[in-house]
Amino acid sequence: MRDLVCAWIKARQASGADPDETARRLLARMDDDPYSFCYQIEKDAAKAFDKAGSAAFERQVRARFEGVSSAKRSPDKPPGHQPEYLRRRYGEVLRALYLARKDVAAYTTLAAETGLTVQDCHALATMLVTRRKPEEALAWAERGMALDRENPHGCTMAGLELIRMHRELLTGLGRGNEAIEAAWADFREDPSKYGYADLMKLVPKAERKAWHEKAMDAAKGSDLHSLMELFLDTRETERLAELVRGSTDEALKLTTHYATEPAAKKLEKAHPGLAARLWRAQGMRIVDGAKSKYYDAALANFERARRCYERAGLAAEWAGTVQEMRANHRRKTGFMSRFEALAEGSGRDEPSFLDRAKTRWAARHGNGGS
Repeated sequence: MRDLVCAWIKARQASGADPDETARRLLARMDDDPYSFCYQIEKDAAKAFDKAGSAAFERQVRARFEGVSSAKRSPDKPPGHQPEYLRRRYGEVLRALYLARKDVAAYTTLAAETGLTVQDCHALATMLVTRRKPEEALAWAERGMALDRENPHGCTMAGLELIRMHRELLTGLGRGNEAIEAAWADFREDPSKYGYADLMKLVPKAERKAWHEKAMDAAKGSDLHSLMELFLDTRETERLAELVRGSTDEALKLTTHYATEPAAKKLEKAHPGLAARLWRAQGMRIVDGAKSKYYDAALANFERARRCYERAGLAAEWAGTVQEMRANHRRKTGFMSRFEALAEGSGRDEPSFLDRAKTRWAARHGNGGS
């Protein structure tokens, strides 16, 4: 639909059609759009308009924007026809138009009329970067970052983009040390593999080893997911082991398997006892949550936990896991019968539950089924 509308605009312009009529017909189509085929079409249309078409479109949208700005709310109208909604909608159309034209002055005036947002600061900074005005772009980036910090729901996508842009602008202006300090402050506040990568991009190559150690020493906090990912990504196996060793079973159970599973695989060889705790935590999370759809995965996790406990010489810990399962989940008879078979199979060299599931799948669907 977007390509069709843009092609229609260009065809009318090529034929010499009246630009005001083109704008009127496009706005009529945008207003009468029950299936949202023209949702945010203004972003593409703004690029398709020539100078006369853009001016005509702006005039008509501006007239509507100013008309609804003075209108009063009517209880008889649906939400999509109330003045505040229409004002916001026409304001977004004008923003798209000014952004496509890189009209900083018009965009700034509109933002002042409607209330400056983080997205506005990002748009203005972007336009100023393309106009090679880095100092002004930096000022808007800092203003947007300050607004984003006031957001009670956390960082927005525009705010994250502004952080990246802010550091690039500082570096380009010869203020690379400030960019590093900003990245370092963010990493210390919220250690993660993403913050680490951002920091390492900024520090001089000769100083990366020292900064790596500094970052690893500062990587602390309650977000186990992020810390596990960080230590896995940086191949800090011993730090990962220490993190798991210092975490409670409950904390491990509450951590997503997207972090605990690769951590368990990484620790199986050098630290089988810690790997066992991670496999156990994954199985417990599934069974405690009664996620029957994933019981096969839980059994596979418990089997790997059992094998790791045995390899680490921690038979008592596996026995405690079996006892806990029997005490807390005895009513899950279908699952527990399979778990008991796993528990009684301790020490046997037999295929895993996952391998047996793959065999059953292949038998049911043929070797080529996947």
